[in-house]
Amino acid sequence: MATPRTISGEALVARLEDPAVLVLDVREPEEVAAWAFPGALNVPLGELEGRLEELPDAHEVVAVCAMGARATAGAALLEAAGRRALVLEGGMAAWSSTYDEAEGVFAGATVVQVRRRGKGCLSYVVGAGGRAVVIDPSLDVARYEAIAVRRGWTITHVLDTHLHADHLSGARALAAATGADLWLNPGDPFAFAFTPIADGATIELDPGVHLAVASVSVPGHTEGSTMYRLGEAAIFTGDTLFLESVGRPDLADEAEAYAHHLYRSLHERVLPLPDEVAVLPAHFGPGVEVRAGALVARPLGELRPVLAPLAFDEPAFVAWALAHVKDRPGNYRRIVGINAGREAPGDGAGELETGPNRCAIA
Repeated sequence: MATPRTISGEALVARLEDPAVLVLDVREPEEVAAWAFPGALNVPLGELEGRLEELPDAHEVVAVCAMGARATAGAALLEAAGRRALVLEGGMAAWSSTYDEAEGVFAGATVVQVRRRGKGCLSYVVGAGGRAVVIDPSLDVARYEAIAVRRGWTITHVLDTHLHADHLSGARALAAATGADLWLNPGDPFAFAFTPIADGATIELDPGVHLAVASVSVPGHTEGSTMYRLGEAAIFTGDTLFLESVGRPDLADEAEAYAHHLYRSLHERVLPLPDEVAVLPAHFGPGVEVRAGALVARPLGELRPVLAPLAFDEPAFVAWALAHVKDRPGNYRRIVGINAGREAPGDGAGELETGPNRCAIA
C-alpha cells in the first residue's frame, strides 16, 4: 500500500475555507478537548473503519493527529476505501508553528498581522514611510525581517506588550538581528538590557504624517502589561483585552490583586476610547473565526455589548475572574523564565510552546 500524501500546514491554511476539504482529527476525544483543530471532525483512529459513512462523500479528507503517525494510518485506511486522503505533515506539533498573514491600514500606517494558527498567537509589523515597529514577535524572526524587506521598511523598534507566559518571545533575537531598539515595560521583571518605556512613550514612524505608536500602561495580566495606540485608529491590546474575553490575572500567583488592577486598566484606559478604535489583540481563542486575508480584529464598540465582564462592577469582575481561571499554560514557569532572561532556552525550547494558548479567562 502506498504511503499517503502529505500537506503542509501553510498549504492547508490556504484551503481551510474550501468546502471540498474536510479536516479529520483521528486523536482521542480527550486530546481534542485539550487542543482542538478548528472545525475538524473528530473520529478516533480505532473507530474510523466502522464510521466511514459519517464522512461526506464529496470531500477530500486531511487527516490530523498529534505527530502524524495515526493520521498516516487513518489516511491509508481511507485510501483503501476509495477516499481521497492527505496527512497534515507533522501533525498538531507542526500546526502550532503554521503561520499566515493579513493586513489593514490604520491612521495611514500599514499593519501586517502575523498569525500562528495552531497556537492562537498574533504579532504585528506596523510600518509607515520607510520605518516599522514589530509588536510581540515569535521566535521566527526571519519572518518579520522578510515582511519588512518586501515593503521597503527598516525595523527601528521591537516591542513586547508584556512578559509572555504561553510562548517564547522573539523580541530580543529580532532586535539583535536588525539593530532595532528593544522597548519593554520595566514593570515586568526582565533580566537583560532593554530601553525602559514609561506611560505615554511615543515612537514616530513617519514624521511627514505625524504618525505615532504610543504606549499606555495597563497592568493586570502582568504588572508590566502595555497597550500600544496607533493614533486614534487602533489599539494593540496584548493580553489585556481579547475579542472573546480578557486576560487572566493569576499567572503571577497574585490573582485577586491583579484582577483589581485589570479591572481598573480596562475601565480607565481601554473602555473610555472611541467605539471606532480597532482592537488588535495578542491572541485568539477557539471561538474566534479566523479567515484568510481578514484581520483578527473588531471595533471596540462591537465588543462592549458582547463581553459581559466589561459591564461588571469591580467586585463582580474580580469574583468572576477568580472563579473562571482554569488550566495554566503548559510549561509556563519555564517559558516565563526564558522570556525574562533568567533561564537559557536550551535545545528543544520550541517544544515548550506546544499546545493552545491559555492566557484568556475562559
